[in-house]
Amino acid sequence: MDLALLRTFVTVHRAGSFTRAAALLGLSQPAVTSQIRTLERQLGRPLFLRQARGVTPTTIGDELAHKAAPHLDALVEIAESGLEEDSSLRTLHLAGPPEFTAERALPVLTELAGDDGQSFALRASFGTAEETLEGLAAGHHDLAISTVRPRGALLLATALCDEEHVLVAAPRWAERIGPGALRRTGRSVLEQVPVIEVHESLPFVSRYWASVFDSRPVTPGTVIVPDLRAVLACAAAGAGLAVLPRYLCAAALERGDVITLHEPTVPPLRTYFLVVRTGTLAMPHIARAYERLQQAATGWC
Repeated sequence: MDLALLRTFVTVHRAGSFTRAAALLGLSQPAVTSQIRTLERQLGRPLFLRQARGVTPTTIGDELAHKAAPHLDALVEIAESGLEEDSSLRTLHLAGPPEFTAERALPVLTELAGDDGQSFALRASFGTAEETLEGLAAGHHDLAISTVRPRGALLLATALCDEEHVLVAAPRWAERIGPGALRRTGRSVLEQVPVIEVHESLPFVSRYWASVFDSRPVTPGTVIVPDLRAVLACAAAGAGLAVLPRYLCAAALERGDVITLHEPTVPPLRTYFLVVRTGTLAMPHIARAYERLQQAATGWC
């Protein structure tokens, strides 16, 4: 049986779609369809049921995937290890959002990159959830941290931790608004305060307003910087209000560089997921990093 056909089959099985599998394999959709049909003719049995959205494996398809996928993954492992200059030192490719990855994940994983006989080299890249998951699915990364839970069987996601979002500003803005003004007049008092955000669409402020005030923000972004650490710096400098993860601004709150403008009864939360390609936790360096991040996350929540 042609290994190329099996590789295409396993990719379709994990992706749940010919279109998605074609993108991951760098093939056209007709080529993927043709390979699956060839394999089905060789086996004399249908492997997938075509549906309006994607495909569903038949019983035979599930059985074949269960038998073939581990062996194909092992071949990939052998091929990849042959690319390393030193086969005893594997490289872990990590991807995730810049702030969380830098502040939380990297300090934990660099502890594992020491010279202890089980270490690995570490390479990190930053991106949006969509970019990160696409790169993981395509094999560019080994491990991803995402705020979006992926669908399908190609990627395996585990909830890592929740982050609390906090509405903050420099003390002078609280003084200008006046004590208790938000309780007396509601969210309208915040419309006089400039907004600092990571994007023109105001993703953090909009999520906070929807969750806490059941509305949309009125004030447009005044300062837009694509990094939450820069947002915090601008807020501390007095540029306006911002919605930030508590872990990121905890030290600034303690110092008094920024203060909390509102304490909702139920604060908005965002969940982070730890994501791998299905089957890759059999690789020791990926499994070790995966387990270490899960252990560390118990102290992050």
